[in-house]
Amino acid sequence: MCEMHGEKGSERSGAKAIPVAEAVGMVLAHDITEIRKDDFKGRAFRKGHVVTSEDVEHLRRLGKDHLFVLHMENDEMHEDDAAYALASALKGEGVLMEEEPKEGKINLIAARDGLLKVDRDALAAFNMLGEVMCATLHTNTTVRKGQVIAGTRAIPLVVKRAIIDEAVGIAGRAGAVVEVKEMKKVKAGVVITGNEVYYGRIKDAFAPIVTRKIEGFGGEIVGIYYAPDDESLIEARLRELLDAGADLLITTGGMSVDPDDVTRFAIRNMGASGVTYGSAVLPGAMFLVAYLENGRRQGNGDSGASAGSVPLLGIPACGMYHKTTIFDLVLPRVLAGERVGRKELAELGHGGLCLNCKECRYPVCPFGK
Repeated sequence: MCEMHGEKGSERSGAKAIPVAEAVGMVLAHDITEIRKDDFKGRAFRKGHVVTSEDVEHLRRLGKDHLFVLHMENDEMHEDDAAYALASALKGEGVLMEEEPKEGKINLIAARDGLLKVDRDALAAFNMLGEVMCATLHTNTTVRKGQVIAGTRAIPLVVKRAIIDEAVGIAGRAGAVVEVKEMKKVKAGVVITGNEVYYGRIKDAFAPIVTRKIEGFGGEIVGIYYAPDDESLIEARLRELLDAGADLLITTGGMSVDPDDVTRFAIRNMGASGVTYGSAVLPGAMFLVAYLENGRRQGNGDSGASAGSVPLLGIPACGMYHKTTIFDLVLPRVLAGERVGRKELAELGHGGLCLNCKECRYPVCPFGK
C-alpha cells in the first residue's frame, strides 16, 4: 500500500507517488511501518511527519523508493478517519476504543471485566463489504478490563465514503457488534449428592473445585450441603440454600441414568422451569440447567431469596475428573445474565469436544469456541 514503482507522479487510490529523494518538505499521508526481526514492529514515521533530508536513507532502508502525497475527492476518506468511524459504530456497552488509529487500524478494548459478545452475523456482513475489516476474539470469551478484544480498519489508504457509510449502517442496525457484558458476583449454594460421599465411603472432591471456580469470578459460596440419593432430602437442602440467600444453585453428581441418580428429579419437584437435561459437550453430556421462578423457588413459606429467576446448574461426575467441562462454558454466560436452554447447549456441539491435552491450557484452546 505504501510503495509504488511506477513513473514519477503516477497516482493510485487517491494518492500521488513521489520519488523519496524529491519528497523532502512534504507531509506523509500515512504511517510507515518498520519491522526488525525479533526486535521491533511499529511506526517508524507518523502520518503528518514532514520529510527531512535525514529521513531519505532511513526510508530507503524500509523499502520506500516512493512516498504517497495524498489526494482525496469529497466522496473519499483517509484510512485513519475511516477506522475511527468504523470503531465508533462497532463498539457496544463495556467497550472502549483507542484514542487514535495506528497504521490505519484502531483497536477495541474491554472497558471492564466481563463476557465478550460478538454478533457474528453482523460481523460477517460487515466484512463482506471487502474494503473494511474487523477481527475479534471468539464470542463468549471471558475478558479483563484493558484487554484488546477487536481491531478494525479500512483496507485501502483512501476509501469511498459510501463503503464506510454502509459498514456503519450494518453495525448500527445490529445495535452492538462487539460488547462486554458485566458478570454478576453471585452468592452460590452447592448441594453435593451421592450416598458414597454422604456416608463417608469416599472423600468429596467437588467442593474445592466448585468453590475455586465461583470465587474466580468474584462470587461467594453461601453454603455447601451434602445429601444422599434421596429426592426429598436433595430438595430440602436446595430450599435451605435459597433461604440462606443463594441466587445461584449448583448440584453435583446424580445426573446419569443409574436408578440411584435422582438429583434431576428433585429439581423437577421444586417446580423448576426451562429444565434442559443433556448438552452437546464432552465432557459434560449429562449436564442440567433449570430455573426457579419467583414464588416457585420459595416453597410454601414466605422466606427465601428475593423474587426473580434463580439458575440451577447440575454438574455430572465429569466435573471431578476434568479440569475444564461444560460447567466452565455455561457459568460465565449465566453470570452475564443469559438464559441458557436447549438451543444454547446444542450450539456448543461445534467445538464442544475437549482435546484432553496432557496439560490443560483452557481458555487458550478451541474447546467451546
